[in-house]
Amino acid sequence: MNNTHYNKLKTIIIPYLPDDVLVEEITPKSHLINELNINSANLVDIILDVEDEFGIRLENEDMEQLETVDDALRIIDEKLTRA
Repeated sequence: MNNTHYNKLKTIIIPYLPDDVLVEEITPKSHLINELNINSANLVDIILDVEDEFGIRLENEDMEQLETVDDALRIIDEKLTRA
C-alpha cells in the first residue's frame, strides 16, 4: 500500500464522515458506506475530490468496484500507473 496515497485519501474522506464515525475508524479495510456511513451524495463528492487530488478520471466501472478504502487505493494506483 502506498502510504502517501492512503494519507491523501484519508484526508479527502475525513470531512465527509458523519458525526458518529471517528477518524480513527478509517482503515484500509473500512467499507465506505457500511462502516464509515458515507452517504451516496458524499461518495460522489469524495470521487470528485480524488479525481482532482490525483489528476485521474474515474469511470463508471471504477465506481462500481469502489466499496472499501483499499478498493479506492487500488483504483488510484492503477490509474496513476497507466497515466
